[in-house]
Amino acid sequence: MKALNALLLLAALGVATATYAVPVTFQVRMGYQIGLGTFDPANDFVDLAGTFNSWGTNPLTPLADPDGDTTYEVTLTGFTPSEQIEFKFRINGLWDGTEEFPGGGANRVHVVGATNDTIVVWYNDYVPNDGTGPLYWWNDAVFYEIFVRSFFDSDGDGIGDLQGLMQKLDYLNDGDPATKDDLGITGIWLMPINDAPSYHGYDAVDYRTINPDYGTMADFIAFLNAAHARGIKVIIDYVMNHCSDQHPWFVAASQNDPVYRDYFRWSPSDPGEIGPWGQNVWHPGSSDWYYGLFTSTMPDLNYGTQAVKDEMFATATYWLDTVGVDGFRLDAVLYIVEEGSQLQNTASTLQFWNDFNTHVKAVKPDVLSVGEAWTSSSIVLQYVTQNRLDFCFEFDLSYAMLGAVNGSDAGYLSTKADQVYNSYPNLQFGTFLTNHDQDRVMDVFGFDEGKAKVAAGIYLTLPGVPFIYYGEEIGMTGSGDHLNIRTPQQWTGGANAGFTTGTPWQAINGNYGQYNIAAEGADSTSLLRWYRDLIDVRNGSVALRRGNHRPLGSSATPVLAFVRSDPVETVLCLANTASTTQSGVTLTGSANSLVPGNQTMVNLLAPGDTLTVTITAAYEITGVGLAPYEVAIYRFLSDTVVDSGGDIVPSSRLRLEPNYPNPFNPSTMIRYSLPGRAEIRLTLYDVTGREIAVLREGMEDEGSHEVRWDGKGGDGRPVATGVYFVRLTAGDETRTSRMMIVR
Repeated sequence: MKALNALLLLAALGVATATYAVPVTFQVRMGYQIGLGTFDPANDFVDLAGTFNSWGTNPLTPLADPDGDTTYEVTLTGFTPSEQIEFKFRINGLWDGTEEFPGGGANRVHVVGATNDTIVVWYNDYVPNDGTGPLYWWNDAVFYEIFVRSFFDSDGDGIGDLQGLMQKLDYLNDGDPATKDDLGITGIWLMPINDAPSYHGYDAVDYRTINPDYGTMADFIAFLNAAHARGIKVIIDYVMNHCSDQHPWFVAASQNDPVYRDYFRWSPSDPGEIGPWGQNVWHPGSSDWYYGLFTSTMPDLNYGTQAVKDEMFATATYWLDTVGVDGFRLDAVLYIVEEGSQLQNTASTLQFWNDFNTHVKAVKPDVLSVGEAWTSSSIVLQYVTQNRLDFCFEFDLSYAMLGAVNGSDAGYLSTKADQVYNSYPNLQFGTFLTNHDQDRVMDVFGFDEGKAKVAAGIYLTLPGVPFIYYGEEIGMTGSGDHLNIRTPQQWTGGANAGFTTGTPWQAINGNYGQYNIAAEGADSTSLLRWYRDLIDVRNGSVALRRGNHRPLGSSATPVLAFVRSDPVETVLCLANTASTTQSGVTLTGSANSLVPGNQTMVNLLAPGDTLTVTITAAYEITGVGLAPYEVAIYRFLSDTVVDSGGDIVPSSRLRLEPNYPNPFNPSTMIRYSLPGRAEIRLTLYDVTGREIAVLREGMEDEGSHEVRWDGKGGDGRPVATGVYFVRLTAGDETRTSRMMIVR
């Protein structure tokens, strides 16, 4: 008996599934795996392994697909609201590398809702990405995260300020693309600039003012205008989850002012709830207990009170419409609205971000809202779909990059990068190495500059919107206490690292004599010059900013290889994560990533370096060599590129557009355009290269054409679920595009 049928029989007999009371439904979409040929519905089964069933051993928990729509599901019961569970889906009940996120990849994490709960995901979070989703101004940007207090002090009081930031804008971007002595960033994220009692500012006492340590609102507007004049967009930290216990709202609420009492959550006694990292979340006040997720000095705002929501939305309007910022970095987006004892990732929180996005887009349609959702990719995905946030930071991907470089093994990173690319709306996720809450990247890498360089080369070439933490580009260090991670910028090797003429608010790092902007700017081999070169290449390459992502297999585990393509450019990106030379490496692609034949490429990081390779009929490149920690970005110079939909496109007006819809069932529309009258042939192939059907053949006139495919082969019978290729030949030119049918 087939494995799936056997397990379903066990389930029917009550052997394979537990009998509980309160349901959670787990659904996993297997259509993409079926199309890839890694899951056969006739002979394979998918099961669920997690903390609730001894990771699939007690009992084995198969899922079923009774309606044949390739979405498999099972319902289990007995979960407690706000309970955190971890799980993965597997194929055939095995831990053999076919399970989700293999090789030590993160588990899925879910917090059970207050009522019946449903989890819907794609297996491995792989969702076909045809590269056709909308893109925005931030997809062309490289952002730079700045802590104003530590950037540059203009008046000698030891504290960085807005005037100092404005004086140093030319270091970030001087507004002249022809110059090479600036960093070339095109976006700035400012950590909190509101008036606040703490040094860090994540506890505002007034959301519409500037911290007097930093200057005035006039100073901020002057900075904003100067940044915009250089083509730099500016987003600011907006901390909507909580405020300071010194905020006038909380002071009044503590005194039982009826206007403000419900701006916060109160309890006559300690409810005893514990937060996500084991912390106490209820704190004693002057009379009652109040809720504050992070600390007692930062009480959470109560968005169950409409006046709070109205005020915070109006404040967003103020910064967008009156002041003129370009968007917000939104802190702690998982925790906005609690539902009973469920403190994070609630349905009400997701609805809140729907409402916020609708509001700010009405004020400023091109506003950017980027969220800090410090959790697994599968949960983050909920915050960037269904008209919520524009994108969030990809923490799992950052860990994968750091791990690959520290472990000299790019295997899991290649898998994770592809998963991330295929999970989110097209290119809508933020990439970074570390930020202001984490040990600096140089500490993570054991102060190894070679590791820092290859890591920079990886995240500035992978898909997504990159964010650089200030000082990362010169190798600043810091770990442990957040104060150590937010020390003043190191401008020179002189007194106080050139940050201030006074006494710096926080001690300067001890390595400033070697690692500073002045010294590294004059050294062609420095980390700073490397960052400048990488950003310059990214800014000049549409494929690196807006192109698709096609991973390549590598015969050497330290080597990461992938192709980025858009309709006018294709680049091959290589990175050696090891401290040893990698030689004789074989790279393996597919029809969606490489074009067979002799191909000439130029290294964008060294334009005089050209390379001619032979791509075999099996889509292989052999004999590749990389020096220790080397990064190479090769642009194909031949006529043929692979566009964002996976089409093979010579640089003429002949075009085969991505089919729509894709995936599809039962039919899809295929459109193409001809630069002139030509003999054409439009043909379908399966993944083995076998011809399935000829959709159109003969002479056709210049212009646009379309044909609908009904999912049937040349024999009139429906084809099976899977991946297929449509090939357009016109004269001696060819286009190929991938499509998937899911029955």
